[in-house]
Amino acid sequence: MTQTQAPTPRRTPTLTLEDRAAGCLVGAAVGDALGGPVEGWSPEQIADRHGGRVRGIVGPWHADWRTARPIAPYHKGDGHVTDDTLMTHALVRVYETVRDHLDAYAVADHLVPDLMTNPRWIPELEAEAIPLQRIFLAEKWIVARLHYAHADPREAGSGNIVNCGAAMYMAPVGIVNAGNPRGAYAEALDVAGAHQSSYGREAAGVLAAAVAAACTPGATVSSVVDAALALAKDGTRDAIEAVCDVASRHGDFESALGPLREAVAPYDSVGPDYRRPSLGARRPSRLHAVEELPIALGMLVVSGGAYEDAVLGAVNYGRDCDSTATMAGAVAGALAGAAAVPADWAARVAEASRLDLHAPAAALAAVAREVHARDRSRRRSHEAAFAALTTPR
Repeated sequence: MTQTQAPTPRRTPTLTLEDRAAGCLVGAAVGDALGGPVEGWSPEQIADRHGGRVRGIVGPWHADWRTARPIAPYHKGDGHVTDDTLMTHALVRVYETVRDHLDAYAVADHLVPDLMTNPRWIPELEAEAIPLQRIFLAEKWIVARLHYAHADPREAGSGNIVNCGAAMYMAPVGIVNAGNPRGAYAEALDVAGAHQSSYGREAAGVLAAAVAAACTPGATVSSVVDAALALAKDGTRDAIEAVCDVASRHGDFESALGPLREAVAPYDSVGPDYRRPSLGARRPSRLHAVEELPIALGMLVVSGGAYEDAVLGAVNYGRDCDSTATMAGAVAGALAGAAAVPADWAARVAEASRLDLHAPAAALAAVAREVHARDRSRRRSHEAAFAALTTPR
């Protein structure tokens, strides 16, 4: 009898840092572009407007986007990224300059001047302008507080609108701290102190931690959520736990849209009408959370980590869906690598937005390698000093 040799099991190659960085940043930009044209609307309104769920890149909500309220003068849609991606790429440029861990002073010394003085192509304006002319009020606060008011960078976020403005561009911190969620959380809290307070700052720390956890070899959706829950505090932790618990009972985003909103509603200060926030909206609180981060992680759970489903779930959820899809895309992309992001989506977004989506990821990965080498050297110096202090004599 001929003995058949069992086939050698194929090993799945470990994704490189560069691959995960590309998946994260390209994935975030694509999610941003998909969510932009339906931002602010409900799932029902989105389905009515588009004849069903959004399944890819769509055009602007209003044909007369230059004058239509409340969109004007931004061309949201047709593959244009929004301020989420503009801020993310700006933070990457700060890392390229500093080439080490960042803090609130790096925001004051490098990010603010970049936003104020360097004209760049702004896709939604279809023109070259300084980024300050596009970013939202919560981001303009950084310039007002740090450049004009000369506030202490570590405290400048106090008094600002409490929203997801810092969390939406904090993914690069997770890449620089790849595999170290606790380090990413601490660094992001420091960086975000110049921009946000309360649960807005907390969301920035947890999003960075989720990206760092997703970069860990062998990471799963469960390990990413567990890492987020291990670090998150107060209402942010409660909201993530509640949303992900509900998400675990769903296998498709269509059935999850309503239940996820119900799960996060007790922690969301904005209220049921996104365009008419409640009087208690966006104020500091230990009981509340930004809506976008828990929903992004919830869609990651619903999709089982699949990039397309996670991002499309975030997009069709509506409300602040460009930021939700940015976060979902960043974590899903870091988890599965660049190949998980549909190449046709990425190409169309890059062309429409006139952006090289891969260059910032490559630059950030190079910085991350340098920072890790510095961390290792600093750690060895510390170990030597501690050994000298504790060796019996």
